[in-house]
Order: sequence, then C-alpha cells, then structure tokens
Amino acid sequence: MKDKKISTGSLRVLVAGGGIAGQALAFWLTRGGHRVTVVERFPALRASGAQVDLRGQGIEAVERMGLLPAVRDQLVDEAGVAFVDSRGKPKATLMANTSGKGRQSLTSEYEIMRGDLVRVLNDATKDGAEFVYGKSVDGFDQDSDHVTVYFSDGTSGAYDLLIGADGQGSRIRRALLPEGFDPYWRVGIHMAYWFVPRTASDTNIRDTYMVPGGRQIMRRSHNATETQVYFVLREDSAEASAIHRAPVERQQKFWADRFRDAGWQTERFIEGMADSPFFYSQEIAQVRTDTWSQGRVVLAGDAAHCASPYSGMGVSGGLVGAYVLAGEINRHADDLPTALANYDRVLRPFVDAIQAEVNPRVLRMGMPTNKHAISAFRNATALACFLRVPELVARFAKEDRGGDWKLPVYADVPARTA
Repeated sequence: MKDKKISTGSLRVLVAGGGIAGQALAFWLTRGGHRVTVVERFPALRASGAQVDLRGQGIEAVERMGLLPAVRDQLVDEAGVAFVDSRGKPKATLMANTSGKGRQSLTSEYEIMRGDLVRVLNDATKDGAEFVYGKSVDGFDQDSDHVTVYFSDGTSGAYDLLIGADGQGSRIRRALLPEGFDPYWRVGIHMAYWFVPRTASDTNIRDTYMVPGGRQIMRRSHNATETQVYFVLREDSAEASAIHRAPVERQQKFWADRFRDAGWQTERFIEGMADSPFFYSQEIAQVRTDTWSQGRVVLAGDAAHCASPYSGMGVSGGLVGAYVLAGEINRHADDLPTALANYDRVLRPFVDAIQAEVNPRVLRMGMPTNKHAISAFRNATALACFLRVPELVARFAKEDRGGDWKLPVYADVPARTA
C-alpha cells in the first residue's frame, strides 16, 4: 500500500548509497526539513577505502557544511610526491602547495582517508536521517505522485524522490538509461590498491615508481602502522576490463602476474595482498550521460558523473554535486521538475570542466612503456622541480580544477568565510 504524499515543502526522500555523496545529500536535505532515509547495501557504515583528497570547490562545500575543522583533524600527513628509481632513490619531488592560494599540486593540502571522511560526514548527519544497512534497491516504479521502491529484503516503500548515489556501477542508473547504453568513457588504465604493514623506509612522501610496459607502482603511508600500495596498469584488453568483476583471488593473481618482475619493493607489496584488510580493483573510467534524472528518480555523485581518480576531483565532485542537488530540492520542494532541471543546468558546466581534466594523451605520457621514455620523464620532471616550475605554476594559478565555476549560494547556507 502506498504512503500518502507528504505535504508541500517536506519530502520523503530515499537515498540509495551511504558513501560520501549519500552522506552529504542526507546532511543538506535534512537541513532543508525533509525526511531522509539512506539505504546502504553493506552491513554497516562503509568507513574504509584508500586515501582521497579535497580540492577547489570541494573544500568550499565542506566549509559550508561547517565541517572543515573536523576534516582538518583527520588529514593525512603527505608532504609531496617523489618519482623514484628501482633502488627507491628520489629523482624528482613535487611538494604540496600549502600556501592556500592557486592550484593544488599532485598532493592536495587536504588529503584524508575515505573512511575518515565518511565518518566525519556521518557524525554530522546520523541524528537527522534514518540509516538502514544491509539493504539495497532492487527496482522501482513511479507515477506522477510517488516512486515505489522495491528492496533486496522483499519489502517496498513509497517516496517522493529516489536519489541514486550508488556509485560508478549504479544499478539505478542502469534502470534509467536506454537498454544497451554504455555510460563509461574509458582510458585504457586499470588500478588496484590495498594496505601492507608500514616499514621504517616508508615516509610521508608518496613514492611513484615507473616500470616498462606502461606500469606504475605508488606507495603512500597514512598512519604509523599502515602503508597503501597502488598498482596501475596501462592495458587495453578484454581480460583487463573483465578482471574487476572476478573473485578477489583471481584479481590478486592477475595483478601479481602483471607486476612480479617490476623490481623495487614489488615482492613486499605482493606478499602483503593476502593479509590486507581490503583489496580493490577497478578500471579507470568516467561516467558520461546526458540524463541525470527521470521523473522522481535522480542520480548523484559517481552514479551521475564519476570523473575518475585522475581528475583529482572525484570526491570533490561528489560533494559539490550533492550540495547543488540538495540546494535545488530545498529551494523548489514543491516543484521537483524545476529542481531537477536546475540541478542539471547549474552543475553540468562544473562536471564538464572536471571531466576534461582527464586527458588520455597526458595520462599515457605519465605511464611510459620503455626504459628510455621513463628516464626522459624523470629527467624532465627533475629539471622542472629544480627550476621550481610546478611550485610556481600551482601557487600563481588563477583557478583550481573545475575552472572558474562558482559554488552557488542557497538560502540559509553561509558563503565562503575564508
């Protein structure tokens, strides 16, 4: 039996996905007076994952939430990025831009573990919204008044709005788009990451090691006992694209086989796979679609506009998108078609800008296929660092990623204070 429609100005909203975008949506929508339920398929708050960063408008979005001090308390100490040789000797080092001006460098001033950011957002949201874990959306029907949602436990419920914040592989997006439509823009690069025990040689500088064959290994340490390992592979093959859907054991074998001869600390990293608290394998891709909503169903975060890790704006894009979507809903609660149309109109220029940050040609230059190209890349980077070119470019850049797009101001939300 369908619930009665909630009175004008107060909507019953279901958010599918309790990640960063889902938490941010719950924060802003409950602040707007709406009844928000967040369903998350994991059995508890998914406060795990690797290191993420905040940049540009994403920092401002967190500041408007009043959560920047809480985020600062959880920041990872990463001073910069070093390109190292097979002995681990740095050949070039790019330091973070901590001036508070210009553009963030490869390392942001705001580096934080994904799990810590999720906890900060959830602590600010959990008392105002309902969170249901171990449950997901299996399907939905909608008419002019409601969207009826069918859950994985066999139950159903009626809502005024369903928001799909269920990530890059969104099932809700699949239901909205035409059958056979492929929303992914691929660049032929794959990544896996996991944790290993930290050793004395692991510092607060992120090490990047290039290997012939379009391979790259990154090591970064986020606390006194753990180090993150990233294997990155430039490969355009059906096997590489399919491996991310295979069982974890097969994924780990794939990555071990591709990197076993890489040198440096590869043996240590491969041995640490089995005991890591988590292991994640993914294809680097963007989500590009002209459709973010249909009726009373709308997409947010990576489900709508995943920019990929190489944009540097994946998390910031999710936070900004949640802010805009919630702001338009709060402004036009009695006119959802207008709210969702404005969401698209206001946000799309920003999304287009951050997605354009990913240039396949530049990515390929950063993943050389032979020793001579790797040596040339290191030498050019070392010279640029000696001349302080990256530092000066970052500090005096007029804008960060996302271009000159400005975060809109909605009612009862303070403009930037610093």
